[in-house]
Amino acid sequence: MAKLLTLGVIKAVHTLIWLFFNAVIFYLLYAAVSGQIGVWVWLGYGLIALEGLTLLAFNFFCPLTLMARRYSDSAADNFDIYLPNWLAKNTKRIYTSLVLISALLTVYQLLKP
Repeated sequence: MAKLLTLGVIKAVHTLIWLFFNAVIFYLLYAAVSGQIGVWVWLGYGLIALEGLTLLAFNFFCPLTLMARRYSDSAADNFDIYLPNWLAKNTKRIYTSLVLISALLTVYQLLKP
Protein backbone atom coordinates (compact mmCIF):
# COMPACT_ATOMS: atom_id res chain seq x y z
CA MET A 1 0.00 0.00 0.00
CA ALA A 2 2.86 2.42 0.82
CA LYS A 3 4.37 1.65 -2.60
CA LEU A 4 1.12 2.66 -4.31
CA LEU A 5 0.83 5.84 -2.22
CA THR A 6 4.44 6.82 -3.01
CA LEU A 7 3.85 6.26 -6.72
CA GLY A 8 0.67 8.36 -6.51
CA VAL A 9 2.58 11.24 -4.88
CA ILE A 10 5.32 11.06 -7.52
CA LYS A 11 2.69 11.05 -10.28
CA ALA A 12 0.89 14.04 -8.72
CA VAL A 13 4.11 16.07 -8.37
CA HIS A 14 5.17 15.12 -11.90
CA THR A 15 1.78 16.21 -13.24
CA LEU A 16 1.95 19.55 -11.41
CA ILE A 17 5.42 20.23 -12.83
CA TRP A 18 4.15 19.25 -16.28
CA LEU A 19 1.26 21.72 -15.89
CA PHE A 20 3.66 24.45 -14.77
CA PHE A 21 5.83 23.93 -17.85
CA ASN A 22 2.70 23.98 -20.02
CA ALA A 23 1.95 27.44 -18.65
CA VAL A 24 5.54 28.55 -19.32
CA ILE A 25 5.58 27.19 -22.87
CA PHE A 26 2.19 28.62 -23.81
CA TYR A 27 3.18 31.97 -22.32
CA LEU A 28 6.32 31.92 -24.48
CA LEU A 29 4.21 31.15 -27.52
CA TYR A 30 1.72 33.92 -26.68
CA ALA A 31 4.48 36.45 -26.00
CA ALA A 32 6.27 35.56 -29.23
CA VAL A 33 3.12 35.82 -31.34
CA SER A 34 2.04 39.10 -29.73
CA GLY A 35 5.53 40.60 -29.70
CA GLN A 36 5.52 41.12 -25.95
CA ILE A 37 9.14 40.14 -25.39
CA GLY A 38 10.17 41.08 -21.88
CA VAL A 39 11.77 39.79 -18.71
CA TRP A 40 9.16 37.02 -18.26
CA VAL A 41 10.01 35.61 -21.67
CA TRP A 42 13.70 35.38 -20.80
CA LEU A 43 12.86 33.85 -17.44
CA GLY A 44 10.68 31.31 -19.27
CA TYR A 45 13.46 30.42 -21.68
CA GLY A 46 15.80 30.07 -18.71
CA LEU A 47 13.41 27.63 -17.03
CA ILE A 48 13.07 25.66 -20.25
CA ALA A 49 16.86 25.56 -20.57
CA LEU A 50 17.15 24.24 -17.00
CA GLU A 51 14.56 21.58 -17.78
CA GLY A 52 16.53 20.63 -20.90
CA LEU A 53 19.78 20.41 -18.93
CA THR A 54 18.05 18.28 -16.31
CA LEU A 55 16.79 15.88 -18.98
CA LEU A 56 20.24 15.82 -20.56
CA ALA A 57 21.86 15.02 -17.20
CA PHE A 58 19.46 12.11 -16.68
CA ASN A 59 19.85 10.61 -20.17
CA PHE A 60 16.65 12.29 -21.44
CA PHE A 61 14.53 10.95 -18.58
CA CYS A 62 12.82 13.10 -16.00
CA PRO A 63 14.26 12.34 -12.55
CA LEU A 64 10.70 11.77 -11.35
CA THR A 65 10.28 9.06 -13.98
CA LEU A 66 13.37 7.33 -12.63
CA MET A 67 12.03 7.61 -9.08
CA ALA A 68 8.63 6.27 -10.13
CA ARG A 69 10.25 3.31 -11.87
CA ARG A 70 11.23 1.98 -8.41
CA TYR A 71 7.53 1.68 -7.58
CA SER A 72 6.10 0.37 -10.86
CA ASP A 73 6.85 -2.30 -13.45
CA SER A 74 4.27 -0.88 -15.85
CA ALA A 75 5.27 -0.59 -19.50
CA ALA A 76 2.74 2.21 -20.10
CA ASP A 77 4.14 5.60 -21.06
CA ASN A 78 2.00 7.27 -18.39
CA PHE A 79 2.99 5.06 -15.44
CA ASP A 80 4.69 8.07 -13.83
CA ILE A 81 2.25 10.90 -14.58
CA TYR A 82 -1.50 11.54 -14.67
CA LEU A 83 -1.81 12.04 -18.43
CA PRO A 84 -3.42 10.03 -21.19
CA ASN A 85 -0.93 7.47 -22.49
CA TRP A 86 -0.71 9.04 -25.98
CA LEU A 87 0.17 12.42 -24.47
CA ALA A 88 2.74 10.99 -22.07
CA LYS A 89 4.32 9.15 -25.00
CA ASN A 90 4.53 12.28 -27.18
CA THR A 91 5.10 15.04 -24.62
CA LYS A 92 8.77 15.65 -25.45
CA ARG A 93 8.08 15.82 -29.18
CA ILE A 94 5.04 18.10 -28.82
CA TYR A 95 6.52 20.54 -26.35
CA THR A 96 9.98 20.67 -27.92
CA SER A 97 8.25 21.64 -31.17
CA LEU A 98 6.24 24.36 -29.41
CA VAL A 99 9.37 25.74 -27.73
CA LEU A 100 11.24 25.80 -31.06
CA ILE A 101 8.31 27.60 -32.74
CA SER A 102 8.23 30.08 -29.86
CA ALA A 103 11.99 30.64 -30.14
CA LEU A 104 11.79 31.22 -33.88
CA LEU A 105 8.92 33.66 -33.42
CA THR A 106 10.84 35.42 -30.64
CA VAL A 107 13.86 35.84 -32.90
CA TYR A 108 11.57 37.14 -35.64
CA GLN A 109 10.01 39.68 -33.25
CA LEU A 110 13.45 40.82 -32.10
CA LEU A 111 14.78 41.23 -35.65
CA LYS A 112 11.80 42.79 -37.37
CA PRO A 113 12.13 46.51 -38.10
